[in-house]
Amino acid sequence: MKKIFTLLVGILAFSSLTAQQDPLYSQYYNNPMLINPAFAGSNERLYASVAYRSQWSGIPGGPTTLNFNSHMTVANNKVGVGVVVVQDKLGDINNTFYGGTASYRIKLQNSMLSFGMQVGAVQYATNLDGVTVSNTSDPLFVPFTVTKFNTGAGILLTSDRYTLSVSVPQLISNATTLNLGSQSAQLQVYSQNFYLYGSYLFYLSERVQFKPSTLIRATKGTPFSADLNANLVFNKLYTAGIFTRKFNTYGVLVQAVMGNYRFGYVFELPGKGSALHYNTHEISLALSLDVLHSHNHSSPGY
Repeated sequence: MKKIFTLLVGILAFSSLTAQQDPLYSQYYNNPMLINPAFAGSNERLYASVAYRSQWSGIPGGPTTLNFNSHMTVANNKVGVGVVVVQDKLGDINNTFYGGTASYRIKLQNSMLSFGMQVGAVQYATNLDGVTVSNTSDPLFVPFTVTKFNTGAGILLTSDRYTLSVSVPQLISNATTLNLGSQSAQLQVYSQNFYLYGSYLFYLSERVQFKPSTLIRATKGTPFSADLNANLVFNKLYTAGIFTRKFNTYGVLVQAVMGNYRFGYVFELPGKGSALHYNTHEISLALSLDVLHSHNHSSPGY
């Protein structure tokens, strides 16, 4: 098992340190501010969410992601403000992002147009204490910690029926130089991720709605990634759906709104073309409150 773990960490370390991507999420369906800062204040209430994702459960050192975000509207719902914290671990690689978000919202006739910005810092760190490295001079296996500034932007158009989102959560491609005595190595620790997201709500009856959605992600040097989702919403409180990522990963999603709280769970399993045949779990808990006079008092706003 130790040899398998060492090999896995080596492969993942190479891909991560040369072109780190944003963590994968499956619950952006109801927590899209993780991929677009323009969603700050989109529910016109105080919103706070925490989520945990365990990818390839059963593999020691498999990817795990813990994220927290909170946002709300101010200035009579014309401005959204928020914070985001994301910790992404993969083997002995630990990347943590701390950021603040702001959006400006323009009310149109039947929709809302929002422009969002995000600023923050990302700490990239490695700790190879649990990994056996035969070539200690290999720059891909030298422990280091570096903190880089980054900023992101996004545009959002939403209504009671549809959502269209375009964003780049982190605009700056970060690189760092490792000093190895008389030598040095340049490592690309982050590459830009571009997102295009869209959804539409069909009313099958007064109590049942069908909500398909798609997320397309593009990163330089890697193939396009597309998620296709099909969800049924019951009484605007309960959601159940299925999705696929590149027809290579398949999953189910369930969510429930209970008063001001929302609970969500996602289960993913790999397709036949996957190299690793391990399941993935993602769980989230959110709170929505109307704390200002201008906030939406009639709906949790999910």
